[in-house]
Amino acid sequence: MIDWILGPLQFEFMTRAMLVTLVAAATCAILSCWLVQIGWSLMGDAVSHAVLPGVAISYILGWPFAVGAFVFGAGAVALIGGVRATTKIKADAAIGVVFTALFALGLVIISKTPSQTDLGHILFGNVLGVSDLDIWQVVVIGVIACTVLLLKRRDLTLFAFDRGHANAIGINTRWLSVLLLGLLALTVVVALQAVGIILVVAMLITPGVTAYLLTKKFDRMLLLSVIVTVVAALVGLYASYYLDASTGGAVVLAQSLAFGLAYLFGPRGGVVVNWVRRRREVFA
Repeated sequence: MIDWILGPLQFEFMTRAMLVTLVAAATCAILSCWLVQIGWSLMGDAVSHAVLPGVAISYILGWPFAVGAFVFGAGAVALIGGVRATTKIKADAAIGVVFTALFALGLVIISKTPSQTDLGHILFGNVLGVSDLDIWQVVVIGVIACTVLLLKRRDLTLFAFDRGHANAIGINTRWLSVLLLGLLALTVVVALQAVGIILVVAMLITPGVTAYLLTKKFDRMLLLSVIVTVVAALVGLYASYYLDASTGGAVVLAQSLAFGLAYLFGPRGGVVVNWVRRRREVFA
């Protein structure tokens, strides 16, 4: 058993992949709780896809991919907000138009420079090939995002549960919205390296909804989200090593399995738990 656990750690590429994946998983897990509670899951999907042109341009120019991803992530948020503010279009429609347009722009850019850009690495991540610069980017950005989220935890939680009350006691909810969307763009940058653009949205949504099925208390939800996600990330990494499978895919699949278990057996209305309760009531 010990050999099974230590085996992958003998290789430097696996220890690098583990570091990047765990930082990305923990950062996404913390942010995920607020995204799910506020109802911004679709926004996470939009930003994760809208950064594609920024990542492609960074690869082409030899810049750190985080620069282009953050610029286009923040730009997408600003565009969505601008469209909503200047028209009567509803939020989901504005999000759909902006993120598909930017994603299409990214595909066009990549198609025009196929020899210089590896589409597979952008779309599905390349965590086994991360450089020292990539690791520093992920760790620094992840630490900044987690620190800000935890420092503003009380205000963000009140904003998520009762925006009217937050306004009434003098909290600037518009500023909190901007802050949360900015952190969303940063977190997408962190997770891109681990699972790629296509699967980032799973890292941003699955941990929050899984923890939501496990507890009613938000502070406990934050803790459970991180624990479940980190464990799932480790399971995914080891599974990908021993099965020689896609690392990003295995990590997201492990998170989805955790959600499935919470859905069936979670104390907050798990399907099996509810069925057992109903049976007990019938025969009581």
